[in-house]
Order: sequence, then structure tokens, then C-alpha cells
Amino acid sequence: PSNISAWWNFDSLLLLCLIMQILTGLFLAMHYTSDISTAFSSVAHICRDVNYGWLIRNLHANGASFFFICIYLHIGRGLYYGSYLYKETW
Repeated sequence: PSNISAWWNFDSLLLLCLIMQILTGLFLAMHYTSDISTAFSSVAHICRDVNYGWLIRNLHANGASFFFICIYLHIGRGLYYGSYLYKETW
């Protein structure tokens, strides 16, 4: 369609970011222990001893920020274009 612009890419970026957060969260949860005495050492273990654990942890941390940027842009686009006025939205 002729009315599609770059603003419509944030839906797919939002889905991609959510999938990435779920996958990296699952991989991190496999090695994390939530006990109060071993929580910090388990994070250090993930960063030092797990293959590419530092990368997975950074992807998960920065992915959360990127997810919120995308969701705010998605909401802003909806407000700018007045998508909330259409009956089909609700």
C-alpha cells in the first residue's frame, strides 16, 4: 500500500525484540541461581565461564531498553496518526 512508511517497521521490531528477550532470558535462567548468597556469583559465572554468557547478558540488558524505545515509538505513532479513533481498533 502507498500509505506504509518507515513508522510501520516498529511492529516487527517489537516482535523481534520480544522474541530475543524471551530466548536470552531462558538461556540466562538456565545458569542463574536466586539464592541470596550465590546470586552475584552466578552472574559472575555467567559472564566468565559460560560460552558467550557475557554476550547473552548484554543482549538481554540492552534488549530491554530497545524494547521500551520501540514500544514508545509504536504508541507515539498510534497517537500521531490517530489510530485510536477507528472503531476497528477497539
